[in-house]
Amino acid sequence: MKRAMILAAGRGERMGALTATLPKPLIKVDGHYLIEYAIAAIRQAGIHEIVINVSWHADQIKSALGCGSHYGVKIHYSEEAERLETGGGIFQALPLLGTQPFLVMSSDIITDYPLRELSEQPQGLAHLVMVTNPVYNLAGDFGLNHGRIDTHVSQTLTFGNIGVYRPELFANCSAGYFRLTNVLNPAIAAGQVTGEHYQGWWHNIGTPADIEEVIRAREDSNLRPLASETNTLSN
Repeated sequence: MKRAMILAAGRGERMGALTATLPKPLIKVDGHYLIEYAIAAIRQAGIHEIVINVSWHADQIKSALGCGSHYGVKIHYSEEAERLETGGGIFQALPLLGTQPFLVMSSDIITDYPLRELSEQPQGLAHLVMVTNPVYNLAGDFGLNHGRIDTHVSQTLTFGNIGVYRPELFANCSAGYFRLTNVLNPAIAAGQVTGEHYQGWWHNIGTPADIEEVIRAREDSNLRPLASETNTLSN
């Protein structure tokens, strides 16, 4: 894949006072901006063109990350006057993402998932990385049936906020606020979404407590640095 997108427009309300004056992607985790872990992972996968959607305190993110040269990538910004949700945000950024399948991941996950191993050409319209249900989402999101996402199986998994999408997934969309599930659900029903269950190291940073948890988990698993080139992350 030639291009990737990092979702960074949300306010991160569950972070409380931490995100009142600071965008969640710029919260420090073990000395680095949260979003830098996504940038490092994408660069390590050999992708050097990154689109970042921004809304809440957008200027702070743009000022901190700049054009991306410090990380060895080129960053393009998709600015949202009002947050467009995941689906609407990706749709607005499509002109920056090109005509080929592209990677999308959230700015608030830290994982050692090997992005380089993702197929550049998904069999259908999308490919999702699923993870074992965390405590905050025990009901899960989707099922997985012989490599395809399925909503009719009893055992569910949680969407790990890593996916590869074809632009055609958004063919019938209109600009504005909408969830990614608005386009995923019809595609899943049509058998056009594949998936995999990743059982490795994956953490979603949703609350202040998650920051301490992920630091402890990294220390316990000796993941230092976390599957990333040290010089990709700023100090």
